[in-house]
Amino acid sequence: MTKLLDTVHGPQDLQALTIDQLARLAEEIRQLITHSVSRTGGHLASNLGVVELTIALHRAFDFRRDRLLWDVGHQCYAHKILTGRGELFDRLRQENGLSGFPSPAESEYDVFTVGHAGTSIATALGMALGAQHKGTDEKIVALVGDASIVNGLSFEALNNLNLVKRQLLIILNDNSMAIDVTQGAMAGFLSRVRLSHTYEDIRKTTTRMLENLPLIGRRMEETLENVKKTLRMAISPNRLFESLNIAYFGPVDGHDTASLIDLFKMLSELDRPALLHVYTKKGKGFTPANENPCKYHSTGPFELNGESETPLGGERTFTEAFGNGLAELGGRDEKIVAITAAMPDGTGLVKFRQRCKDRYYDVGIAESVAVDMAAGMAKQGLKPFVCIYSTFLQRSVDQIFQEVSLQQLPVVFCIDRAGAVGNDGPTHHGLWDIAYLRVWPHLVIAAPADEWELLQSLKLAAQSKVPFAIRYPKDAVPVDPYGSDIPYAVGKSAVLRHGESDIVLMALGWPVGEALKAAETLEKEGLSVTVVNARFAKPLDEALLQWFRRGKTVITLEDHCISGGFGSAVLEMATEKAREENNDLFLDSIGRTVVLGAGDVYLPAAKRSKQLFWMKITADQIVETVKTLKYQPEKVDR
Repeated sequence: MTKLLDTVHGPQDLQALTIDQLARLAEEIRQLITHSVSRTGGHLASNLGVVELTIALHRAFDFRRDRLLWDVGHQCYAHKILTGRGELFDRLRQENGLSGFPSPAESEYDVFTVGHAGTSIATALGMALGAQHKGTDEKIVALVGDASIVNGLSFEALNNLNLVKRQLLIILNDNSMAIDVTQGAMAGFLSRVRLSHTYEDIRKTTTRMLENLPLIGRRMEETLENVKKTLRMAISPNRLFESLNIAYFGPVDGHDTASLIDLFKMLSELDRPALLHVYTKKGKGFTPANENPCKYHSTGPFELNGESETPLGGERTFTEAFGNGLAELGGRDEKIVAITAAMPDGTGLVKFRQRCKDRYYDVGIAESVAVDMAAGMAKQGLKPFVCIYSTFLQRSVDQIFQEVSLQQLPVVFCIDRAGAVGNDGPTHHGLWDIAYLRVWPHLVIAAPADEWELLQSLKLAAQSKVPFAIRYPKDAVPVDPYGSDIPYAVGKSAVLRHGESDIVLMALGWPVGEALKAAETLEKEGLSVTVVNARFAKPLDEALLQWFRRGKTVITLEDHCISGGFGSAVLEMATEKAREENNDLFLDSIGRTVVLGAGDVYLPAAKRSKQLFWMKITADQIVETVKTLKYQPEKVDR
C-alpha cells in the first residue's frame, strides 16, 4: 500500500484526504518522527502528542498567508513534515540538515526561530496588532503549552490582549507536562479541570461548541453568551481567562482531528482574541515515550525494538558529576537548597531531589522567578543553588543584576550547557554567559575543566559570601584530574605544563584538556609550550600577567564567544597593567595575543565536536594555530 505521506508534499494536499485518511496520515507521521529521532536524537514525546492538532491546523488554515507561532518550537516536527520537509528528516538536527526548531530560513511556513518558552502569545499579539494597523485579514494562531502559559511573558501578553480588536486564536495545548511534570498553582488548577472531566464530557463540550459557534446572522456577544451557557462546569478555567476578557472555549480532545478542523474554522471567524483549550497525550503512539515523557522530552539516539527501545551508551558527563556532587553536599549541609526551572533531569538534580526532597524546588518555566526566589532565600540565610541551562539563564539577566549582584547575595548559579551545545543549534548555545555575568562587581565565575575541579568549585560556592557562577558544558567530564596537586582557590590559576618556547596556551574550562593534548603533539614535533589552566573567568589571577611581562606569545582558549569573554577579560587586565608599567615586552606580547573562541556568528546545528572545530579550540586546531604563529616567515624591514 502506498504511504499517504508520500502523496503529501504540502498542506494543500490535506484538503483532498478524508478524515479516515488523515488518521492514517497521523500514524505515518508518528512513525517517521520516532524512527528519525531514534537515529538523530531530538524532542520526541512532545512531537508525538501534537500530530492530529498540527494536521487539523494545516487543514483549517493556509499558513502561507496566515501565521502560526509555536511556543518553544520543539513540537514543530509534524509541521515541518507537512510543509514539504519530510524528505529531509533523516538529517534532522544535523549539520547542513533540518533544524529541530522553526526556522524562517528553511520555510515560509516558519515565522520565528524559537527555542524558548512563553514567547508565542506576545509575538502573536504583536503580529495581530500589526495586521490591525495595516488593515489586513490574515489569521494569527499561537500554539502554547500548559507549561509555557505560566511563564511571566505569557501572562503579560494575556494582560494586553484587549489591545487587539480582530481575530487572534490562542491554542492551549494541555498535556500536563512541561519537560518534567508541570509545576505551580496554574498547573494544579488545570489538573483539577482535567481530572474532573471524562472523555464523554469532553466530547459533549465539543458538540455543544460546534452547535453554537456558527456566526452567520448573529451578533458576536449573543454567540459567545450562548456558548458560555452550554459550558457550565464544576471546575472551569473560563473564569480565569474571561476575567482577562479573553473568550475561552474547551476543553476539547486534541486528537479528534475532525472536530478540531471544524472548531478552528469557526473560531477563525471571531473578531476578538479567543483561547481554545485542548487535551493531548505527550508521547502518544510510542509506548516508552507515552509511559515516560520526561525521559523522551529530548533524547539522544536510541535503538528501536518494536515499541521498546534500547538507549545507546555514553560517557559520564559534567551534568552527572555535578548532580552527584550537589546531592552529596546537600546531604551534609541543610542550608543548601536547589532550584530549577522545569529541568530536574537535564540539570542533574534527580539525586538531590531524592535525597533532599524538602529542599528541592521546581518553579516551572519561570527562570526569572527562580533567580528572585533564590535571592529571597539567600537573604534568609539559606544557600540556594540555581540550576539552569546557560541559554535559559539569559532570561534572568535583570534579576541576576538587581536582586542578586547588587545586593551581594551568595546565590550560586550552576550553568549547565555552557558553550557550544551541538545539534540543538543557535537557540540553545551557551556562548554568552561570561560576557553578561562578568560585568557585575563581586560575582565569581568558575569554569572547571574536570570532575575534581567541578567538585572543588561546588565546595567553594557553598562557602561563598558573594554571587558565584559555575559554568560547564554538555560533554563528557574528564575523570582524571589535570592539576589536583595545585590548590583550588577563588581567582587562582594553575600552570599545568612549563614549556621552553615563547608560546603559552591559556585555557578556561573544557579547552584545558585540548590544550594539553595539543602540547603533547607539539612536544613530539620539537616545540615545547606552556599550558595554563585559568580556572576562573572572574576574578582573573594576576599571575596570568607574568607571561605578558616576559614577552611570551599568549593564545587564550574558551568555549564561549570571543566578544566579552575570557580572552577579552585577559587583554583588558593586561592592557591596564602594561600602561602602568610601561614595559615594551608587555606591550609587544599584548599585540601578538591570539583569542580563540566563537566568532561574531550564530553557530548552526552540528555535532558539538564540529562546532568546537569551527571555534579553533580542538587540539588539532590549536596545533595548527601555534604552527602558524611559530613558523611564519620573518618580516624584513625595507
